[in-house]
Amino acid sequence: MPAYHSSFNEEPDARQVGNTSVLAIRTRIRGPAPIADPSQADIIDETLDLFRANSLFRNFEIKGPADRTLIILILYVSDCLAKIGSARTVPTQIEASKMLNTLSVDNFPIPGDANFPLNSHYAAPSSRHEADFLRQYLTQVRQELAARLTEKLYADGTGKPSKWWMAFQKRRFMNRSLGS
Repeated sequence: MPAYHSSFNEEPDARQVGNTSVLAIRTRIRGPAPIADPSQADIIDETLDLFRANSLFRNFEIKGPADRTLIILILYVSDCLAKIGSARTVPTQIEASKMLNTLSVDNFPIPGDANFPLNSHYAAPSSRHEADFLRQYLTQVRQELAARLTEKLYADGTGKPSKWWMAFQKRRFMNRSLGS
């Protein structure tokens, strides 16, 4: 059974940095990401929808530049769940939100950096300016993803993260981690 791929692979006007797509998102967080149509799903919605199914796969065939963005975001969700799961006590929604916001703005490797785990599948940005743009874009997307993930984790109103999401905290998509 093949993994699920991004529906944004065929996006005709998506900017690319290296060979990674810079896709529009719905957000109120400041940054360089293009603003998406509020009535349509964006790459963050797609990541949250595909995370649990794709995290079961060890192999993933990259079919386009949006898949590369999807991989980075799925690995980030994995790191977020691991961060929440490693807390000494079960964090409340506010505590989890603070933890994930801190994680999202922490320094992280991007394609082309020596410690980026999937450099063999990604092209490095062509210039320092492009690398800075990609880092800013990924920081903005990580912040928005952390906010939406927290909403999904605590959607049941019990004050505890959903066990149906936390069950995936030890799963590693493609046996990789971003190392955050």
